[in-house]
Amino acid sequence: MSLLVVGLSHRSAPVSVLERASLAADTQAKLLQDTLAAEPATEAAVLATCNRIELYADVDKFHAGVAELSTLLAQHSGVGLEELTPYLYVHYEDRAVHHLFSVACGLDSMVVGEGQILGQIKDALARGQELHTAGRLLNDLFQQALRVGKRAHSETGIDRAGQSLVTFGLQQLAAGADPALWAGGKRALVIGAGSMSSLAAATLARTGVAEIVVANRTRARADRLVEILQQGDDTAVRARAVEMSAVGDELTRADIVVSCTGSTGLVLTADALADALGVALDAAPEAPAATAHAPAPDDVDQHAAWVENGSAASAAHAGPATPRRVTVPAQSTGPVRLALLDLAMPRDIDGAAHRIDGVRLVDIESLAEASADAPMAADVDRVRTIVSDEVAAFGAAQRAAHVAPTVVALRTMAADVVAGEIARLDGRLPDLDEKQRAEITQTVRRVVDKLLHAPTVRVKQLASEPGGAGYADALRELFDLDPQTVAAVSRADLNDPNRGRS
Repeated sequence: MSLLVVGLSHRSAPVSVLERASLAADTQAKLLQDTLAAEPATEAAVLATCNRIELYADVDKFHAGVAELSTLLAQHSGVGLEELTPYLYVHYEDRAVHHLFSVACGLDSMVVGEGQILGQIKDALARGQELHTAGRLLNDLFQQALRVGKRAHSETGIDRAGQSLVTFGLQQLAAGADPALWAGGKRALVIGAGSMSSLAAATLARTGVAEIVVANRTRARADRLVEILQQGDDTAVRARAVEMSAVGDELTRADIVVSCTGSTGLVLTADALADALGVALDAAPEAPAATAHAPAPDDVDQHAAWVENGSAASAAHAGPATPRRVTVPAQSTGPVRLALLDLAMPRDIDGAAHRIDGVRLVDIESLAEASADAPMAADVDRVRTIVSDEVAAFGAAQRAAHVAPTVVALRTMAADVVAGEIARLDGRLPDLDEKQRAEITQTVRRVVDKLLHAPTVRVKQLASEPGGAGYADALRELFDLDPQTVAAVSRADLNDPNRGRS
């Protein structure tokens, strides 16, 4: 079996496609179940964030796996396969491991070095475990990815290479000013009470806003977030919770609005924003179309050929994708009366808010464009080295683990042979006393252990190298091991409740 990932992200697809392809929690669960029901896959996990949708699977057939996973993503996202395919990327085996480890370290994030992705990877693993779709390979993979991400953040200055999406968004709203000076004393409205909204509220509190109002569909969660904000020792912000029905009134008093909900429709329309400000929603000309040069993963351009032809014979690394034409709406001019930060996918705030006088809107799309030119810290190179080392170590460990059940089965067979011969000796020499029998038994066991030590140690070393999986098969053939015994050892290891816990 082999690891395969098929997905799309802000690097391969425009925000408009990511927005339409976003997966709700119940849709993700159905996608995982349907993936396991598909013939090529035995394990599955889905990593879905505002910037990426990736389906991981352990498959026995590469071409069939790519086609099946692509089809399932299209079906559950609601975006047609023909439209979705040009934006999909494919990674296989070690390259798939390298991709997830890079994601965990924040190297593939819109804002390089941000740490929120670690929580999202943890949630993806927990979902796969809860639905029993993550088996040995994906459990090991995602747990190791979390460790690699934590190592990158603790051993390097990757955090300095970028900030959280919230911090970066506030910097964009401040338009070059110090965010603390810009936000100091302002009133903020936070719509939503999930993880990203909670992070936004905490960031705003540390930035120095005077008041934070939290609106959420479930009032209890809004109350809980307000309680957490008021318990913070490093801030003195006023905080209160309101019902979603009060958002319109709160807009008339707010200076900053951050929205990140799970809504599938707009939370704030342009008309509602214009009404709150008491201005007319005037049409404004669009700015000239800008060219977005999004770096495409190596496999993007090969994907369509794999799906259509089922062949990767010519899957050489593709060159850069053709630049996409992205139309950027013109921002209103004049003093900013209301600053809007939309961190939701699909978007919460109507893009037409760009045309309202006195409004500045920063959303996922504008953040993607701004982060494309963000400076890369020298520590990024160190993180890339960590990722490469960890990928090699993970591959070696997985290959060594593949031969371990065979080694255990071989030693079990040897122990059975020793026990049988000792029983036979007891029948032929019944007058042996306990000391003599124990000495003979220990001698026979030492002989067998010494004979097996060198080949079992060597086969583990060889199996950890690329292409070493065949050594386990050779060992089974040479010693005529029962495949059922080897399989039983594998199942016992997989069902060990303490396995893989960190």
